[in-house]
Amino acid sequence: MQQNEVAARVRQVIDATGVSDREFARRIVIDPSKLSRSLNGARRFTVAELARIADIGGVDVGGLIGPAVKSPNGAPAGTTSAPASGPPPSPSRSPMSAPAAPEGGRPLQIVRETVRLIAERGFHAVRVADIAAACHTSTATIHYHFPGRDELLEAAVRWCMDEDTRRRADATAGSRHAGDELRRLIELQTPRTEQQRRQWCVWLDLWAQAARSTAVGRLHVEYYRQWRGTVADVIRRGAEQGAFRAVDADAAALALTALIDGLATQVLATEPGRPGTDARAMHDTLTAHVDACLTAPTDS
Repeated sequence: MQQNEVAARVRQVIDATGVSDREFARRIVIDPSKLSRSLNGARRFTVAELARIADIGGVDVGGLIGPAVKSPNGAPAGTTSAPASGPPPSPSRSPMSAPAAPEGGRPLQIVRETVRLIAERGFHAVRVADIAAACHTSTATIHYHFPGRDELLEAAVRWCMDEDTRRRADATAGSRHAGDELRRLIELQTPRTEQQRRQWCVWLDLWAQAARSTAVGRLHVEYYRQWRGTVADVIRRGAEQGAFRAVDADAAALALTALIDGLATQVLATEPGRPGTDARAMHDTLTAHVDACLTAPTDS
C-alpha cells in the first residue's frame, strides 16, 4: 500500500465526519501539523494513529490500508458502526451497565481519564489497568490506541494544552480593554478553586516528565511559546490603548509568566488556606506586579 493511498483514504474518513482537519486532529489527539504532513505524504501515519482514525471514523482499520474504506456492514466511511478489526472487546458486562459511547470517541475518553487520574494520584502511580477501569474497557483497548506510556503521556500533555488554550479564548472573548483581559488571564492561571488546583497538579506532574522526554519537552516549548505570545500581545495592545506603559512586551510577558509559575508552585506546595501563601495572596502579588510594572500612570 502506497503512502499516498493511505492518506487519501484517511482524507475520506475526515470528510465523512464533517469536521475540520484541526478538530479531527484534536479528536485523535495528535498535533494538527502532523496530520497535515501525513495527509500531504510528507509523513507516515503510525499504526496507533490509524487505529484512532478508524475508531473516530467508525471504519475498519484494515480498510485504511486495504482495498476499501468501508464500515464493517459495507456502509460508506463515517458511519457509526464499530470497526471489525478495531480494539479488542471490553470485559463482559450486562446491557444495563454498558455505558453510552464516550463523548468525542474512545481516544479522547482515554486521555481525559488519564489526566483525571494523574491529578488524583500522580503520573507514576497511574497504571494502564486503572485507566481501563475508568473507561469501562480493557487494557488491550488502551494499548490499541496508545501502545506505550510515552505516547499516552504525550497525548495527555497535548490535550491539556488544547483545553488550556480553549479556556483562555473563551474567558477573554469579546474583551476590549487590555488591562481587564490581562487580569482575567491571571485569574485563570491562579489555583484558587479545587478544579484549578487539580489542573495545576497535572501540569506540574507532566512538566516533570518533560525534563526526561524529548517529545513532551517539545510540547512544553510550544505551549510556553503560545502562552507567552498571548500575554505579550495583550501587553502590546494595552500600550496602544494607553492602559500600559511602553515596555518590551516580550520581556514583560516572560517575567510575568515566570512569576505566575513560581508563585503557583509555592501555593500548591503549601497547605491550602495557610495565610500569606494561598491563592489570594498569589493573585494580589500578580496584580500588584502588573500595576507597578505595566499600568500607565494616570493624570492627577
